Amino acid sequence: MLADPRLAAARERLGGALVKAAVARAQELARSGVISPASVADAAAASLPPIAASLTPVINATGVLVHTNLGRAPLSAAAREAVQAAAGCTDVEFDLASGRRGRRGAGALNALARAVPAAGAVHVVNNNAAALALAATALAAGREIIVSRGELIEIGDGFRLPDLLQSTGARIREVGTTNRTVLADYHRAIGTDTAFILKVHPSNYVIEGFTASVSVRELAGLGVLVVGDIGSGLLRPSPVIPDEPDADSWLRAGAGLVTASGDKLLGGPQAGLLLGDAETVTRLARHPLARALRVDKLTLAALEATLIGPAAPVTHAMAATVQSLRERAGVLADRLTSEGVDCQAVPAAAAVGGGGGPGVRLPSAALSLPERLASVLRSGEAVRRGDMPAVVGRIEGGRLLLDLRAVAPADDERLAAAVLGAAARDHAPQPAAPSTAAPASATGGSSPGRE
Repeated sequence: MLADPRLAAARERLGGALVKAAVARAQELARSGVISPASVADAAAASLPPIAASLTPVINATGVLVHTNLGRAPLSAAAREAVQAAAGCTDVEFDLASGRRGRRGAGALNALARAVPAAGAVHVVNNNAAALALAATALAAGREIIVSRGELIEIGDGFRLPDLLQSTGARIREVGTTNRTVLADYHRAIGTDTAFILKVHPSNYVIEGFTASVSVRELAGLGVLVVGDIGSGLLRPSPVIPDEPDADSWLRAGAGLVTASGDKLLGGPQAGLLLGDAETVTRLARHPLARALRVDKLTLAALEATLIGPAAPVTHAMAATVQSLRERAGVLADRLTSEGVDCQAVPAAAAVGGGGGPGVRLPSAALSLPERLASVLRSGEAVRRGDMPAVVGRIEGGRLLLDLRAVAPADDERLAAAVLGAAARDHAPQPAAPSTAAPASATGGSSPGRE
């Protein structure tokens, strides 16, 4: 079997283990009588994965622009090309002109510094939690970090900010209450053990009603280092979400250090950005822990291309007009309806997601389809073969909604093809059930919720 030209070529591309496993599965089908022995090679070749990794390409039609479970921000074409170019040997830490060791990731760091003019220096680690951990370790181990009780956030997946900070050896000095913290609370807490005041943007929730918080500018007037965690990765103000804090503004307001994510609103790869006072950032970059948290050449390449290249997909998605989304939904719905698919173009509301723009609803448009198509679009046979990307939407009111705000216009054709394929599969004749099978329930179905 492995001598078959198709399988031999696949071994060069995918490796022997994957090809051998595909052959073994096909042989089992032949032994059980599902296929003929003569069809084993054909079945094995047809079942081979498109790449030698289990990650499956997905069209994000959930309406959540920065979806953590789907890998957060999709990279721009420029960033993907940069990653491909950096996949081999590169001058990541080598000066080609002199032939000597060079500054690691100089291009990406210089691009980041230009993107945030208020930063005296910049550094990059592998994610925002790492940036905070590095800051707490280098600046506050054995000392106190003052933080408002209303900003002691849970990052996600059960990880909480207080636990992260305390794991570095720092002590947390909580001030204020969940809903109200005022300047005097911080002032009273400052003492000889104070390392810095931490200002956290609650980027995944909103506290409303009888509330009070203290701005970075006010905190900077207390004479203590202020570290700001904006989380969402917005480097400059955005007209779409004007209330979202950005790194440049917080630095100009007096923060000595700002940390942010690279794979959220910036639209780049997973990375933790450290921006601020030159002395502070240099101290962090030279700390021994910085070596354990450093990013690889692929991240540096993608980050640089994101910063200096064309606008990232997340930026385009946020800026898309409602009219353009409705027009796309109408064209797609007409096409699918003409092919016999139960489809309607409907208004929808998208969200920024990924710890950005909490409470902000972005008007959008979606394709409304039968709920039963959801599983086929996610993991049907065409998806498993690699012929189609998986499509993930959300369930509302017993219908599957494919929200177009996070879907690039260039993916409309692939989205339509995936829906047509899923609908054809849904309408295909199914094998007759054995006579002993119990009758199917007429009342089944999943409850509404996010796909």
